[in-house]
Amino acid sequence: MSDYTLAELAICAASEIFRDETPEVFATLIGTLPKLAGYIAKETFLPGMMMSDGIYYLASEPVPVGPRGDYQPKREGRIGYERVFTIVAKGDRHAFVGPVQVDQYGQMNLSCIGDYEKPKVTMLGVRGLPGNTVNNRTSMFFANHNTRALVAGEVDMVSGAGYNPKRYPNGKYPVGLDHRQIITNLCVLDFEGENHAIRVRSLHPGVSFEEVQENTGFKLGRPDNIPVTAAPTEEQL
Repeated sequence: MSDYTLAELAICAASEIFRDETPEVFATLIGTLPKLAGYIAKETFLPGMMMSDGIYYLASEPVPVGPRGDYQPKREGRIGYERVFTIVAKGDRHAFVGPVQVDQYGQMNLSCIGDYEKPKVTMLGVRGLPGNTVNNRTSMFFANHNTRALVAGEVDMVSGAGYNPKRYPNGKYPVGLDHRQIITNLCVLDFEGENHAIRVRSLHPGVSFEEVQENTGFKLGRPDNIPVTAAPTEEQL
């Protein structure tokens, strides 16, 4: 890994979650790494991606992270709450988010740690996760892959829907439920295991399946052949 950093590897791997998207998908990029991943996708293979920089406009090009000096974002449209909710309901959106917990079937927690009636820690609440997960494509990022983040059983508070069959006694998932991938500091995961359970998609260089499993609170799906996460290209770097 002498030619690139782990962060650069994760950013470029995360950009691939947009590879099969519609030409003008609306991407909600929550956090620095997801934002950079979306920017890489827009610059290299998805020029029509619509991006919100977390405020009231759509940016036509990646907006610098950190101090911007004299730079003025190039705006190509307004994206107030009314338009956001319309897009959420229509479904042509990919939300790349960073929950605090996820379980085997992709249920997410962004609300509290511990018992809901008397939590150890309170956080942001469910925010937009309910609407995201039942209407839009969703991917996730965890900077630290461990058993506190990828938890055994169910997450402490289900803020975002997943594929847990116990939650759907009639066997019917929400029509828009479509979890794609999870990017961590150890690997790339997807939802192509049995009953949409999480499985390992690729391992970062030098990481074994056993190391990933040891740091995961539930049993991971294991394909017969697990590739190494692709190194960033010169263009991406």
